[in-house]
Amino acid sequence: MIKDIQEKILKLKKQNDVCILAHSYMSEEICEIADFTGDSYALSLKAKTAPQSTVIMCGVRFMAETVKMLSPQKRVYLANPVAGCPMAEQMDREVISEVKKMYPDYAIVAYINTTAQLKTIADVCVTSSSAVKICRAIPEKNILFIPDINLGTYVKKQVPEKNFKLLSGGCPTHAKIDKEDALSAKAAHPDALFLVHPECRPEVTALADYVGSTSGIMDFAEKSDYKEFIIGTENSIVQHLQFKCPDKNFYPLSKDLVCHNMKATTLVDVLNCLEGKGGEEIVMDEELRVQAVKCIDKMIEYGG
Repeated sequence: MIKDIQEKILKLKKQNDVCILAHSYMSEEICEIADFTGDSYALSLKAKTAPQSTVIMCGVRFMAETVKMLSPQKRVYLANPVAGCPMAEQMDREVISEVKKMYPDYAIVAYINTTAQLKTIADVCVTSSSAVKICRAIPEKNILFIPDINLGTYVKKQVPEKNFKLLSGGCPTHAKIDKEDALSAKAAHPDALFLVHPECRPEVTALADYVGSTSGIMDFAEKSDYKEFIIGTENSIVQHLQFKCPDKNFYPLSKDLVCHNMKATTLVDVLNCLEGKGGEEIVMDEELRVQAVKCIDKMIEYGG
């Protein structure tokens, strides 16, 4: 049944000139039919250069928005309209505008996991892999980092020469994991390296052998000579690595490291979107898009 649906999707996307993007947190059967799989920003860049006129994002809403910002001439669809991101939706433009008044000499550095509206007032955007590099590179000494306090704390430690103001936001999936979870996993698998996403709490990243983005974690595990790994990010990465590296063992940091928004998208959702029976087209006001994309352009300027 799964193979039959996949074959329908592959046929339809070719007929309809569609590029399918799948975030790394998607299920294996969705990744198999995608043109590109990876982190949100990398997918947006792939969409920009892909020859297809239409893009389907298998991920969450801010990712589809980012694709539309970078490829305004293309039709962009979110495969499942209910797939949002709690972190991206925690703060809005009005709230951060008020905070900015309190810290007028602070540059607003926005994690890419933010809405298009919030990006309109950011000075520069960052990804989890580029945040340290860009915070070092920007000329401002004072930084208001939004919205993830855990990623912000990690960057702050790497860039001590800058002053950081952090707000209480972040990824609820990664933030629910605590030190006890990490110690328990390490005790259960004493020979395994511990690879962690910087959206995790500082007490968890402090115990890690490697801290990095989703793609960084996967690259590290694939290239490492070690044979056992505890994966401190969304549990779908454990499955993907098990397929990629069958000679190695991968263990979830916790069975609770599951993003239900990412899991909302199914293979049938992708098929329905291709058949015009589902999904949601991302329509963006051009003035909003132009304002929001400026912080991404700045990120590219600084080598993000």
